[in-house]
Amino acid sequence: VRDGIVRGIYPVRSIRLENHSLQVDLLGSGTILNEVLRAQTILAEKYAVASTVYSVTSYQQLRRDAMECERYNRLHPEAEPKTSYVQQVLGGRDTPVIASSDYMRAVPEAISPYLNGRLLALGTDGFGRSETRKALRRFFEIDAECIVVSSLHALAQRGAFDGKAVGQAIRDLDIDPDRPAPWAV
Repeated sequence: VRDGIVRGIYPVRSIRLENHSLQVDLLGSGTILNEVLRAQTILAEKYAVASTVYSVTSYQQLRRDAMECERYNRLHPEAEPKTSYVQQVLGGRDTPVIASSDYMRAVPEAISPYLNGRLLALGTDGFGRSETRKALRRFFEIDAECIVVSSLHALAQRGAFDGKAVGQAIRDLDIDPDRPAPWAV
């Protein structure tokens, strides 16, 4: 864990489910990590989706390391290729990766090129006007319920989860799909 903290990412908690093959990886950092952990519980209990939650201590450090490995591999084609730390931690699986951040989506999207298009980033793009942190997270669609829906949608896009069930989850979790996007208001 200590190495992961310094290098930018470490696992916090895994929930494995017997006889269920659906799985996602969930990323969070700082205070949003509590919402990510709550989403993990909802995914397991209501939708039979296993997951591992990772705390990201530095997207910038992960990106810098990945760029350095990419450069080294490009300039040393005859040497043993280096593997970035984010690829070592998340690269060995083909599961969707959902990153929720209190920052703009561009922050977690910085590592997307190194995850083969598996990352879906949620962030605070736009101008939030809410009286409570809970309301602000719902406004930006980064709360646990929105993380759950994003996870189910990512699984549905891969053909692993029924799209109609995602629609039902949106209704069950009281998400208004017709309200304006946070960056549009």
